[in-house]
Amino acid sequence: MLSTAKRAGAAPPPATPNGQWSQLPLPVRYLKNWVRRHRLAPYLLLLPSAVAIGLLLVWPAIQLGIYSFQDYGLPQVTGAAGTQWTGFGNFSTILSDPEFWSSLKLSVAFSAIVVPLTLVVGTLVGLLLNRLGRRMAAFVSTAALLAWATPAVSASVLFVWVFDPDGGLVDWVLRRLPGWLDGGAHWNGFSWTNAALPAYTVITLLVVWQSFPFIAVSVLAGLKTMPPELAESARVDGAGPWQIFWRITYPVLKPIFMVLLLLSVIWDFGVFTQVYVVIGGLGNRDEFNLGIYAYDHAFTMPPTYGLASALALILTVVLLIITVGYVRASVRQGAID
Repeated sequence: MLSTAKRAGAAPPPATPNGQWSQLPLPVRYLKNWVRRHRLAPYLLLLPSAVAIGLLLVWPAIQLGIYSFQDYGLPQVTGAAGTQWTGFGNFSTILSDPEFWSSLKLSVAFSAIVVPLTLVVGTLVGLLLNRLGRRMAAFVSTAALLAWATPAVSASVLFVWVFDPDGGLVDWVLRRLPGWLDGGAHWNGFSWTNAALPAYTVITLLVVWQSFPFIAVSVLAGLKTMPPELAESARVDGAGPWQIFWRITYPVLKPIFMVLLLLSVIWDFGVFTQVYVVIGGLGNRDEFNLGIYAYDHAFTMPPTYGLASALALILTVVLLIITVGYVRASVRQGAID
């Protein structure tokens, strides 16, 4: 009697997973069982992002590769002329162009100067932020991040105004410096864009000013993960700041520095916006780096999209070689697991 009453007054048991499974349509049950058996759930979650990346990056890269083997320009875009396959003609044209090699040398020299400067300045600012108090560190980091968040066009226009030969702040200051600091009237109306050296001096300052906050914040984040006992014990043993950095801080943060170095090389090798604004477009061809050289072929009249696509592939291969060689060297040194 008691067991019967309990069975009569009790609520119906909840549906079991097997019961819910049996209520699904047969194709859905088969699909879920197949996904579970092959452990494909994580890949299905990544599928929307993979499709977006494919549409935005992979397919344009495939089109770029196809155009690099064609004589592709406005007649082909408008349909006025048919597609003409040139094989490796675009690549041979670029590699035989002296302007390409001068642009490549300028890009390599620019990267060789800007990348170390950015890493050194960013590391010093990161070390400074780690030693400051909370309020002062927040103020300095906010001021630095404002430079990093400034759009490249706005920052470039600001530097062009500062270095303007007609009333610019830099020429005004240089005219008033004493003679032993190379100041004087010869700076009156000095143009910073009439040659590659002064123009890329301005571009170097601009790129370093915009890039060092990212390095500083990354280094600061790495410093926050270090146990403070390491530096304290080294300080007790008589080590100075330079020895603490090279013997303790740098080995611990070496993976971070490796990644920052690689990213800086990729970003600075083909910089375009800052160079285009500072040199004033396509006027002086002696100031062309690879980014401006590719833009000149792709968007000046008549545009040669095939040559520009071949140049983009060459740049991609160069950066891939640098990246692969760098990663392999880092793995051998133990900086990257």
